[in-house]
Amino acid sequence: MNPIYILVGAPAVGKSTTARFLATRFPKSIYIPVDDIRHMVVSGLALPGTHWSDELTRQISLARTSVAHMALAYQQAGYAVVLDDFWDANHDSDYQTLLDHPHLHRVILYPEQEEAHRRNLKRSGDSPDRTYIDEGIRLVYQMLNPVVAQLAGAGWQVVDSTHMSVETVVKTVMEHTPAAG
Repeated sequence: MNPIYILVGAPAVGKSTTARFLATRFPKSIYIPVDDIRHMVVSGLALPGTHWSDELTRQISLARTSVAHMALAYQQAGYAVVLDDFWDANHDSDYQTLLDHPHLHRVILYPEQEEAHRRNLKRSGDSPDRTYIDEGIRLVYQMLNPVVAQLAGAGWQVVDSTHMSVETVVKTVMEHTPAAG
């Protein structure tokens, strides 16, 4: 049976690049970035900021619930599925429909925080987005650092991608996927 991956982490850790490359390793696959689903909202889109509104939390939950259903539909149709999302405290409740799926693989890209900031600088340069993304990096690491060991114990594959190429990260993820490596 084809796998479903949830690939999470902070902004600028390489989730999108890794997720797309991972999807190419299968004859039939789909890459679903949760942010793209959120940005399909035409009017009333709530964007992250220093204060997260109830509406933003609701929209993130709607997007995650939607991609969970998409993932199941595509996987049942014979596709490998790779979801790309950021980490936050609501993650498990938003993906409840997938958590017990026998072919689900949960992956946290977890390079050193300074590496995430360095990658953001390389990607954003002097853009105004740089500060905003750096704050997102800080917030996600603040939430993730205290629980990452518990998540690993609960079955999440934690990949320290600080010094890895995208090819090596994907190889590492695939080595932990039964019948896929």
